[in-house]
Amino acid sequence: MRVFVTGGTGLVGTRLIKCLLERGDEPVVLTRRYAEARQHLGAGVTLIEGDPMRAGDWQDAVTDCDAVINLAGENIFARRWSEKFKNLLRDSRTQSTANVVEALARKPRTARGQPKTLINASAIGIYGPHGDDEVTEESPPGNDFLARICVEWENAAQQAEPLGVRVAIVRIGVVLERGGGALSKMLTPFKLGVGGKVGSGTQWMSWVHNADVVGILLFALENAEAHGPFNATAPNSVTNKDFSKELGYALRRPSYVPTPAFALRLGLGEVADVITTGQRVLPQRALEAGYTFRFPTLEAALADVVG
Repeated sequence: MRVFVTGGTGLVGTRLIKCLLERGDEPVVLTRRYAEARQHLGAGVTLIEGDPMRAGDWQDAVTDCDAVINLAGENIFARRWSEKFKNLLRDSRTQSTANVVEALARKPRTARGQPKTLINASAIGIYGPHGDDEVTEESPPGNDFLARICVEWENAAQQAEPLGVRVAIVRIGVVLERGGGALSKMLTPFKLGVGGKVGSGTQWMSWVHNADVVGILLFALENAEAHGPFNATAPNSVTNKDFSKELGYALRRPSYVPTPAFALRLGLGEVADVITTGQRVLPQRALEAGYTFRFPTLEAALADVVG
């Protein structure tokens, strides 16, 4: 299968490209930094230079592909939130997705006449803070900033459905991976012996090992019946307090020094709310469809990532 990928050099994208190659698929990766991507991904990947936020010649490459996996989106933790950066967070998702859909509209069927597939990333931030309530794909969206972005993001992807394209949306949780993502920001205080819960520690963390994020993306790609939203979270969410204890144990470091919520907000600004609130998200649809998690428990996931 020839698969067009945006966001292919990111945390999830890098592992995804490796898995596509191992499966014998042909990944075609859109990148704004060709030389850097070539060095990062190796010689076996077809690279197309372009910016997903802007229409361009890169869209022609989508016509020759059987499916698109769209992971494009600015990292929400990349910098302190200003109005300009919040606009970038939104546009990097919604405009990129609209351009992908525009490209699919040029040729929405494969060479064999089958409907093409769009697997589009989203985030569990769509649900907004939910306290201790269990959240599934049937739960309504929230109304905070990230929830509104996710709603717009998913609506942009759904515009491919009237074209006859099969659309599956993967709502990604807190990704655990070596050397990147949210975990990399948590490791330093623990390694210094000053790690611990954030705020009250009672907020839920819906984590997921990167191998299972990619697993669910590929599961949705392969399964012709997969459409609509899928939560990419492990089946066993934990509180922030319990996450901190498990991380300290995995690193063999103490985990009893708390970070007050007000201190986090002083340091990070508005984005701190993402860390001090949370959701208890269940991967209901993935489990019902038969997906088997490689890392269903936090202990196993952290042993693999930091052990």
